[in-house]
Amino acid sequence: MRLAGRQWRTLVGTARLGADSYRVVRPERPPAHAVLHEDRAGWQLSVDKAASVELAIAWWLAARSPRSLVWFPLRTGPVDCGAWPGSRRLDLVLLHHSLGFRVSEWKRVRSRFAEPKVHKVTMPAGALPSREWDFHDFPFHREFRDRLNGKVAADTLFVIGSRVAFELAGAGLRELAEAAPAFLAGKPEAHRCAEIGMGRSGSHSYGELHVECCNRHW
Repeated sequence: MRLAGRQWRTLVGTARLGADSYRVVRPERPPAHAVLHEDRAGWQLSVDKAASVELAIAWWLAARSPRSLVWFPLRTGPVDCGAWPGSRRLDLVLLHHSLGFRVSEWKRVRSRFAEPKVHKVTMPAGALPSREWDFHDFPFHREFRDRLNGKVAADTLFVIGSRVAFELAGAGLRELAEAAPAFLAGKPEAHRCAEIGMGRSGSHSYGELHVECCNRHW
């Protein structure tokens, strides 16, 4: 399956806070099977086939739309896609670091999402390409600047970074959406995932968003 030409139906609206306004993009309908939770291992996102496609397209959109907040409301979805008992359910927001958005404002922004209109996002050919990494691309190198960062506020995981950071990580999500259907058709009990490294505050200097296929819904 190729993502080029695939469409994602979204709702695009504006949230106003005083003199500031924010463009918010969210799915027209929340994914039927997608669960994001936080536990001791980090952030775990389980997706079905349709949600993996939406996530890859959203990731590309976040890289190319520095003035938008891309919001996946996931907290009220089904809990049968890998959530551990007692883990914390989260929504997901993707945004460009240049927006300078304060995550503490998200609860108010979320409640003021107004006048949304349906908009179709089409994945172009060549989006989120795989690339050869050199030494300077690795996070431990002092010249590495394009790192995604994860922050949690108002029951939401914010993934924040530059266009390059999103594109570097997004190649794995595109490959997951494109290759997993055929792979799991032959090995339905196998594990297929994409691992996205992110900085985080707290006791660990680095976190990870682990995106896995929910085999029961592929």
